[in-house]
Amino acid sequence: MTDLRAVALRWQAERRPAVVVEVTRSQGSVPREAGTRMLVAAGETAGTIGGGHLELQAIADARALLASGAPVEPGPEQRIALGPSLGQCCGGVMGLRFVPLAASDPAAWPETSPRFTLQLYGAGHVGRAVVRLLATLPCRVQWIDERESEFPAEAPPPHIEPRCVEPVQAEVASAPPGAFYLVLTHSHALDLALAQAILARGDFGWFGLIGSRTKRASFEHRLHERGFDAALIERIRCPIGLPGIAGKEPEVIALAVVAQMLQAAATHAGPVSCA
Repeated sequence: MTDLRAVALRWQAERRPAVVVEVTRSQGSVPREAGTRMLVAAGETAGTIGGGHLELQAIADARALLASGAPVEPGPEQRIALGPSLGQCCGGVMGLRFVPLAASDPAAWPETSPRFTLQLYGAGHVGRAVVRLLATLPCRVQWIDERESEFPAEAPPPHIEPRCVEPVQAEVASAPPGAFYLVLTHSHALDLALAQAILARGDFGWFGLIGSRTKRASFEHRLHERGFDAALIERIRCPIGLPGIAGKEPEVIALAVVAQMLQAAATHAGPVSCA
């Protein structure tokens, strides 16, 4: 939503004729929820209301309004039964409204709820690959490393906040309850210090630690020696990433671990309807 808002504001500043297609309600199994928006101009679209025949028809309807030459006025809600009307297997019912972009206020669009809040420790190859994926997702990320030179020169999107601090483990206390943690630093000693700080809080939603099974066994032994509960230690995801995704390239590791975090977030949030 943040990116779509930025596109909408830019198109408004350019006075580009466009239509905002908004999902006004959703019932049953549908591809997107109420409040989802898409922008449609004559030769370009931004965002998605779920793809498939529904989206193709909505784009066609929006472009017909633009091509008519008549002033585009906010229209009434269109009620669409996905099965009978469009032949889509979802079978739910959606409401769509078509509003001219010039009559919209993108700055007032509600923020999309983040899938998770993450403290990401480490700006090395894997950390940068993870951030490239998270840049496209609705989440909040504090990206932490004591080496400022490791952060890319280009600024990340607003929902990703680089923090160059030392000692980095002190940042654990600033995370909200239920936050996710992903530890990818260049130092096993720093990884262990972070693990201790995260386990000491005990309220993490998910905790991933890069490393092998050998590293996990070593850390388990040290954490047991320091008095941490076995059940708490068991919750550490190490090695990280969804099982079955093979490869040690940073991009492959990043894909596997971002998928794992999305899976963990979905488990907390409940089932997702038809996509």
